[in-house]
Amino acid sequence: MKNEKGLTLIELLIVIVIIGILAAVAIPTYTGYMVRARRADAKTALEQIRAAQEMWRAEKGCYAQDGVNCQGNPLAGTAEAKLQNTMGAPATTISIYYSWSFTVKTANAFTAQGTPVSTQSADGWLAINQNGDKTSQFPDRWTK
Repeated sequence: MKNEKGLTLIELLIVIVIIGILAAVAIPTYTGYMVRARRADAKTALEQIRAAQEMWRAEKGCYAQDGVNCQGNPLAGTAEAKLQNTMGAPATTISIYYSWSFTVKTANAFTAQGTPVSTQSADGWLAINQNGDKTSQFPDRWTK
């Protein structure tokens, strides 16, 4: 009787099946974790945007908005570009996954919204206003 060393085909197939099962569990879990992590980054960015808007208002007398100054006269640049110096670490660092929009209703009211794009697109938009009130397409996601 020979003492052969090595793996049989059955043993090799068992190992491949086990690896497949582990991958089937690990990949969706990792993907879900990354979606939640990017959402947390978006929440942080919205808070930064709100703080930057408040600083802009304290200095200029109104909230930053696209294409105009506080008197309603044309001023080149987007609100995001205007706020980048104030924010320090701008929200554009996560713009691969969210697009940002700013709505200035009056000199004393604004809304900033992050709309998910790319692999984040099923996550739903997040928004914040001048009072810090947070809204979302899926409200429970502000707390998770």
